Amino acid sequence: MIKDRVLLGTIAGLAGNLVKTAIDEISLRMKISQRSFRATAAGIWLPTAQEADSLKGQVLGGVLDSGMAILGGVGTVQLLTTTGKDQLMVKGIVSGVALGSMITAMMSGLIRNKVQPKDAASNLSYMLSHAAYGLVTTYVAAKLGDASLFMEKPYGRASTARP
Repeated sequence: MIKDRVLLGTIAGLAGNLVKTAIDEISLRMKISQRSFRATAAGIWLPTAQEADSLKGQVLGGVLDSGMAILGGVGTVQLLTTTGKDQLMVKGIVSGVALGSMITAMMSGLIRNKVQPKDAASNLSYMLSHAAYGLVTTYVAAKLGDASLFMEKPYGRASTARP
């Protein structure tokens, strides 16, 4: 069991990102989505869609996407530490969709990003992918985290943990 919150969040976030990326790839191949997360993330830093779609652009986008997934994983661990491990499905979906919404809103507000898709199908696919990310991240954190991480009394409730 993992006792360090940052390490746990990193592992959980990367596990969730694997599932999110798989859904993203399926969505691309089925022509539901116009752009991968990697190309969209790379588009923040690169001037053209062609460069974002290049191998170097895809690597850059993958690193940026993984970094956001790790931050979300650390946040998810903090959420579970302070609110408890009950209602994992709800907490996972809410945290994943919230993270995805924040990332999408931030990226769409950047004038420089010429790569992000603006169609509803792509953005709905992104939200579905982020909901899956949140579910996986939350369940991995809850299962791999040491019980001592979750022993704090959750806000507003009596703790069921034993000393």
